[in-house]
Amino acid sequence: MDIILVIAGFGALVVGGDILLKSAIALSLQFRIPKIIIGMTVISFATSLPELIVSIRSALQGSPDLALGNVVGSNIANLGLVLGITIMFTTIRVSHSFYRADWPMMFIASILFYVFILDGIVKQIEGIILLVCLILMLFYLFKFQQQAVEVEIDESLKKISMFKMIFYFVAGASLLALGSKWLVDGSVSIARSFNVSERIIGLTMVSIGTSVPELAASLIAVFKKENAMSIGNLLGSNLFNILAVVGITSIINPLQVIDQRMIEVDIYVFLFIAFLIFPLVFLPKRMQLGWREGIVLLTSYFIFLYLTF
Repeated sequence: MDIILVIAGFGALVVGGDILLKSAIALSLQFRIPKIIIGMTVISFATSLPELIVSIRSALQGSPDLALGNVVGSNIANLGLVLGITIMFTTIRVSHSFYRADWPMMFIASILFYVFILDGIVKQIEGIILLVCLILMLFYLFKFQQQAVEVEIDESLKKISMFKMIFYFVAGASLLALGSKWLVDGSVSIARSFNVSERIIGLTMVSIGTSVPELAASLIAVFKKENAMSIGNLLGSNLFNILAVVGITSIINPLQVIDQRMIEVDIYVFLFIAFLIFPLVFLPKRMQLGWREGIVLLTSYFIFLYLTF
């Protein structure tokens, strides 16, 4: 029964997140908000909502390791698993925004998170600092790096009526709320049934589940022979996971590390994967990622899974 609850939770999160994203973009287009702002705020926040809601619910229900494991595991899965699998099937050409904005910001946020979690708790003041950093980074991108940010928006969403927008928004938000409840309840129950720590469930089952939409979208793009998948999207997702998800969750409820392996092992794998992307983009072929780099990333991810268990 618990596994069915988890699967249903994943499904509700994926569908709810997609519906909410479309309604948010449609609403933004109706109010003539510039595409660059929609891409940097509306889309980024909407795609991070599953992780955010799961983490908040986990923290409030007394499962901080599940919340932290979700963020750490999701960031590792985005780069090690999603990007790794994708570039096994196609070569991605990396834009200059990688070293101008995407990677530096993501890595700085990763270092900041590392510093905050080392004492075993992410406090409310630290959550506020993370959110302030997010606002400053968005301001910097909008002011100085607009050309470096790639934004693809479906213009047909302009034609959605206000009634449909509101209906989609409510339906999407409801599915996210319900999906997060099912996922967290099922995951915690499975962890207790098999005497597995919530940290492990968060790092593996929950984090992979919240990364499924990115993986599915990437593979669909590959099989359609569209090079729509951008490494910038994954780095942006990781950035928002740290600054928005950890920031907001820790403000609502400080995140205490229960299982010490989170700060003895997991956080270092998290930093290693975040750093590893940089040399891989320049070696052996500059500004390009292919199957060789995919093998390195997937190997790193499976080593992480081995260390986790």
